[in-house]
Amino acid sequence: MSLDPTYNQLNRTSTERIKKLAASLTDEQMQTRVGEHWTVAIAFAHLAFWDRRVLATLEQTSKNGKLSIVELDIIVNDLSLPLWAAVPAKEAVRLAIETAQELDSQLENFPKDLLEEIYNHNKRFVVRALHRNEHLDEVETALSQQ
Repeated sequence: MSLDPTYNQLNRTSTERIKKLAASLTDEQMQTRVGEHWTVAIAFAHLAFWDRRVLATLEQTSKNGKLSIVELDIIVNDLSLPLWAAVPAKEAVRLAIETAQELDSQLENFPKDLLEEIYNHNKRFVVRALHRNEHLDEVETALSQQ
C-alpha cells in the first residue's frame, strides 16, 4: 500500500478542527458526556495520548534508522506524563485512593485460579503493594528532603 499524498493536509485540517472546537467550549461543556465513560475533555486527552505514542514511535524509528514501534507497556509513563501533570493534585490523590480501593476489593474477590494465572504472568499485577510502595517510598524521600 502506498502512502496517501494528502496525509499532511488531512492531519493539519484535523488539528485545526481540534483547535477550533476547543476554543469554542466552556469548562462546563468540556464535562459533557461522550458515550458511557468519556467526557469531551477525556476525548481530547485520549487524542493527545495516542498522538504522543506516534511521536515516540517516530523518535525511535528515526533514532534506530528502521521501523521501531513503541510498545505501550514500555513507554506508557513517558507518554502519559504531560496528561498526569495536567490533573489537579487533589484529583490525582482522589483517583489514586479510589482506584486502589476498587482494585484491592476486586483482587480479594477474584477467582483464585484466574488470579494465580495473572500472578504467574506478572506478580506485580496481583501484589500491588510492590508498585505502590516503590512510589510511596520515593514520595516520602522527596518530601523529607525539603
